[in-house]
Amino acid sequence: MSVLVIGGNGFIGSRLVSALRSRGDEVVVLDRYPARPDMDWSGVTYHVGNFHDAPALDQVLSGVDAVYHLASCTVPSTADADPLADIQGNLAGTHHLLAAMRSRGIRRFCYFSSGGTVYGNPDVVPVPETHPLRPISSYGIVKVAIEHYLAVFERQGWLDPVVIRPSNPYGPGQATGGIQGAVAVFLGKALAGEGVQIWGGGETIRDYIFIDDLIDLTLRACDSGRNAVFNAGSGKGISLNELCACIRQVTGSELPAAYQDGRAFDVREVVLDVTLACRELGWTPHTDIHAGIQRTWRAMKAHEAHQAGMDG
Repeated sequence: MSVLVIGGNGFIGSRLVSALRSRGDEVVVLDRYPARPDMDWSGVTYHVGNFHDAPALDQVLSGVDAVYHLASCTVPSTADADPLADIQGNLAGTHHLLAAMRSRGIRRFCYFSSGGTVYGNPDVVPVPETHPLRPISSYGIVKVAIEHYLAVFERQGWLDPVVIRPSNPYGPGQATGGIQGAVAVFLGKALAGEGVQIWGGGETIRDYIFIDDLIDLTLRACDSGRNAVFNAGSGKGISLNELCACIRQVTGSELPAAYQDGRAFDVREVVLDVTLACRELGWTPHTDIHAGIQRTWRAMKAHEAHQAGMDG
């Protein structure tokens, strides 16, 4: 099978590429950035370009059977700062991509939406896929709009979409210097002997999914042939204060926290109901937050030691 992974250089995308290649798929990657150096890209056809760029799509869609779309031009904070850029980059860009797929007769499309923003402040926790979509951020609004268009195109009969709504993925290889990914950012601060900033009182509750569990669910969902929406989470919630406590226990770091005013686009609590994926895909999240943080911390320490050896 030949597959295109858009955003294949990112944290999730690169791990998906590795899994696809390991099982024998022919993998093509389109990403805005050059290939990351911490991964073996042998056997992968890698293109640098934007997913809404027609010449780039001409190159990467030829002979492809399925498309995994993980790329995003924004994160929640940047989307709220410039909603028009979010609309143009992500919503309009995805339309260009889908039009190019339609012209080539490519039907299977796996879209990475958001389990943390599309529901807004939920009425029930854990949140099932059937919960009303009431996003409170531009990022979530655009994700929902794309999901709705996918449903329209499915009804028109030319697209077979599967939507993944991940909670908060984490694990080895995630960047520690970004503005997303609390586990990686907090572990990076612990490694550097620094403190963390927390918006609000630290009682915001999130659902964290280990990267291996997310990739497993994604492959099962796309391979299933189902046109469906699947939450991808652990099914369990943890507050930022509890997350800090866990990281302090694992790392031995003091990890002091400085509390800032809450942000309007932050949902108070999101824990995903993953019953559907467990029942329909035979999937189970295997890695709890404590074990996942331990594995991520060990990988970070090993990388630090490797870098020190190279520098020495």
